[in-house]
Amino acid sequence: MRTDIKFDYGNTSHYSFIIQEGCRRDRNRFEPADEGASLVDLANHPTVVSHRAEAKASPPHTLDAGRLRSLCLEAGADDVGFVEVDREDIAAHRADIIGVFPRTKSVISIVCRMNRENIRTPMRSIANVEFHHVVHETDGVVREIVSRLEGIGVRAINAAAVGFPMEMDRFGAGKQWLVSHKPIAEAAGLGRMGIHRNVIHPKFGNFILLGTVLVDAEVSAYSRPLDYSPCLECKLCVSACPTGAIAPDGHFDFAACYTHNYREFSGGFTDWVNTVVDSPNSRAYREKVTTAETASMWQSLSFGANYKAAYCMAVCPAGEDVIGPYLADRKQYMEEIAKPLTEKVETVYVVAGSDAEAYVPRRFAHKPIKRVRNGLSNLRSIVAFLRSLTLVFQRGRSAGLNAAFHFTFVGREAAEVTVEIRNKTIKVTNGLHGAADFAMTADSDAWLRFVRKEVKLPWLLLRRSVRFRGSPRLLQAFGRCFPS
Repeated sequence: MRTDIKFDYGNTSHYSFIIQEGCRRDRNRFEPADEGASLVDLANHPTVVSHRAEAKASPPHTLDAGRLRSLCLEAGADDVGFVEVDREDIAAHRADIIGVFPRTKSVISIVCRMNRENIRTPMRSIANVEFHHVVHETDGVVREIVSRLEGIGVRAINAAAVGFPMEMDRFGAGKQWLVSHKPIAEAAGLGRMGIHRNVIHPKFGNFILLGTVLVDAEVSAYSRPLDYSPCLECKLCVSACPTGAIAPDGHFDFAACYTHNYREFSGGFTDWVNTVVDSPNSRAYREKVTTAETASMWQSLSFGANYKAAYCMAVCPAGEDVIGPYLADRKQYMEEIAKPLTEKVETVYVVAGSDAEAYVPRRFAHKPIKRVRNGLSNLRSIVAFLRSLTLVFQRGRSAGLNAAFHFTFVGREAAEVTVEIRNKTIKVTNGLHGAADFAMTADSDAWLRFVRKEVKLPWLLLRRSVRFRGSPRLLQAFGRCFPS
């Protein structure tokens, strides 16, 4: 049975509904009697008829590597590599990839070059315009690749370049970036990370930005990682870093880099907002924040968050296209590129009690420091707290501490973890292992409030929200390792 029924709403609109056999009527609302049944004669719908009339070829199950490479280069990439999603090299990131695009079978990694001299200059406006421009360019390239793949019937999705914009609904609760571009680029043979944690391309050096495309198709041939590291281990990045985040032995202080270089990104921005809110009047605010800092924050909000340094990238001489001047005259290379950065008078942002606070006056006495909060303690989950431990850990502040800590969290988030701090290193493992020098049991929400400095520890102890066994001095020593 097929009936056309028209409803007249005040003689202003006429809606035609096709009622198919098997539908029921409920107060002028027509619904399919069976779940999934359609109110439309799907087989004769114009869209369906047109689709079936076209002689469409089935999308390829396997993409030819050579043609795919040409497609990516034509879209604007400067180099490209392919990785199968099951590659062991990216096993730690597979869950994130599948979480973004469950149909992923292959991953495309691309690089886009930056103009080197723009990055090398001490003038941050020039460097940041270059960063922002190439970020947008890279996003455009991976989007174009997805568009071209879609045009041949292959499903794909591109992640945002260099991790921005991030998933801010996860801020303080877990990992905010969707895809980790650097390890994927390494697996794709596009370079290796140097001790400064930037990917160094064998030809272009570290003057690149990365993009990633997730593809629902296999590739006929996959790329392999480089069998050497382009990093020269010259340690110029160590000498140029204004915060001491890069150590000669390869240790990287994430918190020191994040606090200064990313001052106008999410963590520093939240600290600035707190400063505004906590200031009783404009005079009090101006005593805490200079006019230049306010203007700089406005500039970042208006045109894009600006990096304060990135000097490690600026001085790096690695890469076939880059190394020439360094080999020709190292002294002149230092005078022209490294010296203007190290001698620049600029405010360096540090956390009170951090290794950076001690390093800057010792290494760069002409660079004034400003003590700030970095937002790394704005944690909303125990998972985020545990992940932050290795990022915030200050090995200089841990000198002399050799102990094992057992943490048991109960309540909304249950977890057990062992933290070992020995010989200026930290190890975090799930579960309670071995004998503990200090053991603590805490309500998860109460502990996070303490970490965010919303409540004092003695109050939590009185309320029995936190209980511990061991010397309180060990807990104090533990806390000194994680200033934020």
